[in-house]
Amino acid sequence: MGRRASRQVMVDKVAIGGGAPVVVQSMTNTDTADAESTTRQVFDLWRAGSELVRITVNSPAAAAQVAPIRDRLDAMGCDVPLVGDFHFNGHKLLTRYPECARALAKYRINPGNVGKGAKRDDQFAMMINAALTHGKPVRIGVNWGSLDPELLARMMDGNGRSSAPLDADEVMREALIVSGLGSAAQAEKLGLPAERIVISCKVSGVQDLILVYRELARRCDYALHLGLTEAGMGSKGIVASSAAMAVLLQEGIGDTIRVSLTPEPGGDRTREVIVAQELLQTMGLRSFTPMVAACPGCGRTASTSFQELAQRIQEFLRTQMPAWKQRYPGVEEMRVAVMGCVVNGPGESKHADVGISLPGTNEVPVAPVYIDGEKTVTLKGGRIAEEFQAIVETYVKANYAPGARRRRPARTAAGNPDRPAIPIKAL
Repeated sequence: MGRRASRQVMVDKVAIGGGAPVVVQSMTNTDTADAESTTRQVFDLWRAGSELVRITVNSPAAAAQVAPIRDRLDAMGCDVPLVGDFHFNGHKLLTRYPECARALAKYRINPGNVGKGAKRDDQFAMMINAALTHGKPVRIGVNWGSLDPELLARMMDGNGRSSAPLDADEVMREALIVSGLGSAAQAEKLGLPAERIVISCKVSGVQDLILVYRELARRCDYALHLGLTEAGMGSKGIVASSAAMAVLLQEGIGDTIRVSLTPEPGGDRTREVIVAQELLQTMGLRSFTPMVAACPGCGRTASTSFQELAQRIQEFLRTQMPAWKQRYPGVEEMRVAVMGCVVNGPGESKHADVGISLPGTNEVPVAPVYIDGEKTVTLKGGRIAEEFQAIVETYVKANYAPGARRRRPARTAAGNPDRPAIPIKAL
């Protein structure tokens, strides 16, 4: 799968486009004026693996807290770049709060919310001038729900006079693209280099998103941020985002992504990061954390033992990854299998780096463990999970510590020795 050629944009030390790995982005849902809660959520998103975090900057109180938030994060050892999300009054906030403009790593500008008429050009220019003054990149972020009404009206009128008019949805998709590319061209005229411009044209419909980004990718070489806006809650949001972005990513389109999930009340905001990572990893585009292959269960697995074990191991691996990544390069590509019975269990366990096969229905917990394809030990009793975790940790230290030699080479995908195998996520 070849990547679309694009210009590379540097957001602090994070590279977007130009052949760089697809970047995972997320966004806080805290009031940025509340520096404590926003700092905590940014930190949590970063710990979960977000490589860019966007925060809302919608008021003087929020703008005043951006620099203190940056300072707090730095003191906590969190260097994730912060992206400022501006609408309506961004030109004022960036001008009146230069410390905010300096602390942010990138500005997000929505052309539909910059202003109207003559004010629009002036206010847009003020935001681009702030980016020039402080050496920051911008994202021209066009949204279906806040499309420039004047532009849309002109295009609808022109379409109505056409001898071969398009349907309304086609005109709206074209308006999104025209708005994004036109605003980017305007930013360049004001002096902002193309290497400091990212474009997004986000919609809430899967097919619309695919059509818009295919055309956008054809017409420009700007770096592209990819995401389905208003994806929804729970499984619907996950499925919709995955269905849309997977098609485009498979075609090499998309340099940074966000999974815009609506969390349940009191839900964990980091879920959107995990879903984005798993999407990229299951497609073989990136590796973030060892994924657990696990069977879905059947009539042979009435006991929940193997399900509980699979869940505990997946959580254990994700919890360990921040420290393991620093100490054990390449550990994110490790393959772990937790299987529920003897039908496919031994085979899947042998294919993994470390695998375990629990018995099926009404059997005493007796679980053979396979390391690099060879059966090494059989675990019994009530501490199988803890003992298996210890085996995994020992394997990591032995095989991924600096200078360690793996006992067998990593499995490749499609016969390509440079690409890791695509892991199978537990259902």
